[in-house]
Amino acid sequence: MYITRPFLRTLTRQILNRVTLHTTAAMPADAKSKFSHLPLSTSGPIECAVSGTVLLNTPYFNRGSAHSSEERREFNLTGLLPASIQTLEQQVERAYQQYSSKPDALAKNTFLTSLKEQNLVLYFKLIQDHLKEMFSVVYTPTEGDAIQNFSRLFRRPEGCFLNINDIDRVSHDLAQWGKPEDIDYIVVSDGEEILGIGDQGVGGILISVAKLVLTTLCAGIHPNRTLPVVLDCGTDNEKLLKDDLYLGLRQKRERGEKYDKFVDTFVQSARKLFPRAYIHFEDFGLTNARRILDHYRPEIPCFNDDVQGTGCVTLAAIMAGLHVTKQKLSDTKLVIFGAGTAGVGIADQVRDAIATEKGISKEEAAKQIWLIDKPGLLTTKTELDHGQQSYAKDDSEWAGKERSLFSVIKEIHPNVLIGTSTVPKAFTEEIIKEMAKGTDRPVILPLSNPTRLHEAVPEDILKWTEGRALVATGSPFDPVKGPWGPDGKDVEIEVAECNNSVVFPGIGLGAVLARASRVTDKMLVAAVRGVAALSPALEDDTAPLLPGVEDVRAVSVRVAREVILAAAEDGVATERDIPTAGDAGDLDDWIREQMWDPVYRPLKRVEPEGASRAAKAELKVVGSLENVKDKAARE
Repeated sequence: MYITRPFLRTLTRQILNRVTLHTTAAMPADAKSKFSHLPLSTSGPIECAVSGTVLLNTPYFNRGSAHSSEERREFNLTGLLPASIQTLEQQVERAYQQYSSKPDALAKNTFLTSLKEQNLVLYFKLIQDHLKEMFSVVYTPTEGDAIQNFSRLFRRPEGCFLNINDIDRVSHDLAQWGKPEDIDYIVVSDGEEILGIGDQGVGGILISVAKLVLTTLCAGIHPNRTLPVVLDCGTDNEKLLKDDLYLGLRQKRERGEKYDKFVDTFVQSARKLFPRAYIHFEDFGLTNARRILDHYRPEIPCFNDDVQGTGCVTLAAIMAGLHVTKQKLSDTKLVIFGAGTAGVGIADQVRDAIATEKGISKEEAAKQIWLIDKPGLLTTKTELDHGQQSYAKDDSEWAGKERSLFSVIKEIHPNVLIGTSTVPKAFTEEIIKEMAKGTDRPVILPLSNPTRLHEAVPEDILKWTEGRALVATGSPFDPVKGPWGPDGKDVEIEVAECNNSVVFPGIGLGAVLARASRVTDKMLVAAVRGVAALSPALEDDTAPLLPGVEDVRAVSVRVAREVILAAAEDGVATERDIPTAGDAGDLDDWIREQMWDPVYRPLKRVEPEGASRAAKAELKVVGSLENVKDKAARE
């Protein structure tokens, strides 16, 4: 097994790529795909109605030294660029050398931000070619450092800043970002609970920006059709309030009725102005995240990655682990240590999947899940928030019994243990060995971030279970080698990272392409099954439980396919002529045709009169709409 594992991993990736990767880059410029008539088609040339400096200052048109000689003459660029014409690959090499010269991760993050403001294709191609290396720079943990230093590193604004003390201008400020058909995907944060670093106030705009970068990298969401938003409600971060350079509202965070009105004004305005857009809530505080999601989810296509994304990717890891151990999800006993937003979100996804599989109520399915937090096991006598109440155990059934993590494991013999507690080393040797007593191959997922807050490290878990545990973590870890093969031979076990990026971009892509009116439970379960079906561990139990980020675009096609089919089945897909009947290959082609790729497509000159806003370089350019007041008045 150990000898063949690398071969199997390579073969799996080759199959993934052959089946699902986008091939637009290899198409001739005038090639026509079966679905090239679609509005989001990525085949053929791009219409452009601007020239000269305006073109070069438009990130989705500019290609710098890679403009062809024909484009330089046609678009009046001959005196604006050096004579040498280079390829995208040469530009990537130069950009990578510049990136590598930066002294630290934060400086590299700042360099990439600057590159994105100049040339979208080069920015995304550079990261795509070095995704494993750069992922932690464009997202956690380095993006967390950038957010903490937002007011000190600030150079130019990106995204929409909405002010709780100026609620009457919310609709006006949103209206400036485009016409109803211009925006597909909105990420919004109030900055209260950012990446495990807490309240960052207005710096939360950068988490909205970062999430949208991931949707493009991982799922091909068109970057010029997205909108990052921050709801500035003040901050309870004393360090920010005392910082003279802080750029947000210098006041304590608003709560209660005024806060709810602000959020509702944003949601209602966004829906009226951009009725086809999908709204992604990100890093809201514990008391608001689930409450806001539960309020709007029955009405609009929305998603919360902290609640649903974490739950989905964790459930995918669980399902892959259960497949390896030949167990059923319906028979799962799950203990979650840490009953905050992430822990309850995971519980909800597992509960919903159990209910669907067994054909039982959610209330009945919740009986298979035990939540443990600071007070111990959550029971009917514990002070609980709304999300935790579904999982409270009858206090009388635990009378006279210990309610610690170890005691609960010893009492119920679970087969899955998850950590979202941020309590380092909480999964002790005693606890892990008790898990291994109750089931031959326990699924153990210490998910707290960053690494220093993990409940246990994979090396210890595998050592304490003699290599039997199936492990996934919240941060990347190196493979673990030990004498757990046949006849005590050394084997190397790769540890999966429960990275939301293998799930949430594909869910968003599916919802956007289907123009789903809501995101249903069935769509989320379908997304989970799509990811779990591509688990490398299905072919080799020493391989990771989840696909890695290097395979994520292929995974996103599969996830989007499953989401679209579920949306159609649930009757919430409003897009016409989705090829859901017949061969799945047609639907995959339909999806891939609409995924943006970092390739230079030829520019086609068109006259400004009658040209689209995209052709006139007006997308995401505030002030390019002439009748903003009239647009807001339509409400």
